[in-house]
Amino acid sequence: MTYIGQVGFLPLLYSGIAGFSAEEAVDADCRYVVFDDGWDWPLWKWKGPIVTEGGCAYGKFFNKKAGFISMQWWPDFYNYRRSLSAEPEAGSVEEAILLTLREHGSLITRELRTACGFTGPKMRSRFDAYVTRLQMECRIVTEDFVYPRDSHNREYGWGWSLLTTPEQLFGREACRCSRTAEQSRRLMRDHLTRLLPDATARQIDRLLG
Repeated sequence: MTYIGQVGFLPLLYSGIAGFSAEEAVDADCRYVVFDDGWDWPLWKWKGPIVTEGGCAYGKFFNKKAGFISMQWWPDFYNYRRSLSAEPEAGSVEEAILLTLREHGSLITRELRTACGFTGPKMRSRFDAYVTRLQMECRIVTEDFVYPRDSHNREYGWGWSLLTTPEQLFGREACRCSRTAEQSRRLMRDHLTRLLPDATARQIDRLLG
């Protein structure tokens, strides 16, 4: 959590820039390990507490891959990403997804998919593509992770993302920015250039979207 606050932006897994991910930042014994009777991945288990206690946003923000953004940088990131796309059109799937989330507050992905009527064959991947696009636009974030439980009431599996809108999770004030979108982009780009001196301009631009 402290590290995310220091760097501001942190992809969860390999980002295309060597060393710039939570997976590469943690000690080797916190990475994914397979045992005869299962697996262990401390970093994966930390996602929930980081999201709920760490003062950061989490979602598929970096080239459709998941990562963290500190609340210090969130208004600028939100400001810039929102400038790249128009509000969802009336009657569109994207609007239906956002209206459903606003009505319910938060839903895990499969509940949201069902509520939006994506229940037919081959609908899952189509729906997930809409949700990913809305996360890239900073219209959806992850509030927490929900895990199924076995007969002994123990959590298991990879967990399901509990989705919501940033306005509902953080409040509208936390999403406001006094700068123009271009000023926000320039500020973030300068920060990442200092943070990642070995990264190319193209790699940084891909992160920012």
